[in-house]
Amino acid sequence: MQGDLRPFLYALKIGTITNLFFVVHALTLPAEQRDPHLVVPGAILFSVSAWRCFFPNRYEGNRVLHDTVLSSAFLTRVLATFSEVAYVYFLAYALTRLDPVGRPGIQAIAIGMVLAATVSQGFVWTAILTGRYRLYVYEEVGWLLLFLGNTVGATWLLAAGTSNDDSRLLLIMALVFGVGYLPWQAFHLRFLAKNADTQEAGPTPEVAEASMADRVRAALFVRERTTSSESWGGIIGVTWMAAYWVLIIPVWMHVILRVLSKA
Repeated sequence: MQGDLRPFLYALKIGTITNLFFVVHALTLPAEQRDPHLVVPGAILFSVSAWRCFFPNRYEGNRVLHDTVLSSAFLTRVLATFSEVAYVYFLAYALTRLDPVGRPGIQAIAIGMVLAATVSQGFVWTAILTGRYRLYVYEEVGWLLLFLGNTVGATWLLAAGTSNDDSRLLLIMALVFGVGYLPWQAFHLRFLAKNADTQEAGPTPEVAEASMADRVRAALFVRERTTSSESWGGIIGVTWMAAYWVLIIPVWMHVILRVLSKA
């Protein structure tokens, strides 16, 4: 994918509005429908997604749309750490809510999902602080595994045939997401591995000799304002940002929240 992503990056700001709507909905649910295990992580995800739509950032190279500290890789990563663990907890908890029998296997999948997301945070932080791009691959392997688990869990519960219509809808959504996401993630992993090979094959002396303190300062204060497609990861980057921050993950979480709040 070649060209200038300026129109796309500015269009992401629409996601700020939709995500803020989802935040307001989550926080204004009637008290009797307000499950904190859904409302709190949901509100965190929606809030951080709104932020990232307004201040998009790509960690590799500290690429930004707006040259401001609010777009810094360090701040974005801090927010994303809370958001990612929160929304995986949200999904894992929702999976257990959709299992009225309380199967130990479903409980194990849910715990494994949260553990995988947590370990992935360690990989991405280490990548930022050490400049080892290969660790981004390991981070995304964690996401592959946790969504594989979510897909297996949804398939299991659908096959068990114990769900009502609303629960069945959520399980089908999880299954459809998995069918689309897992092949895409395989391509994403190949892209990240190729990018890691390129970045680690010939780093400049300044990059190779940078200390961890230097990398923290860079994550905080060094930014490259760019809208070129290549700098933002091309079609992989575009689909990732659009799906993760606007079109799929927030909408999916919003639907889950609405359905389970009625249950």
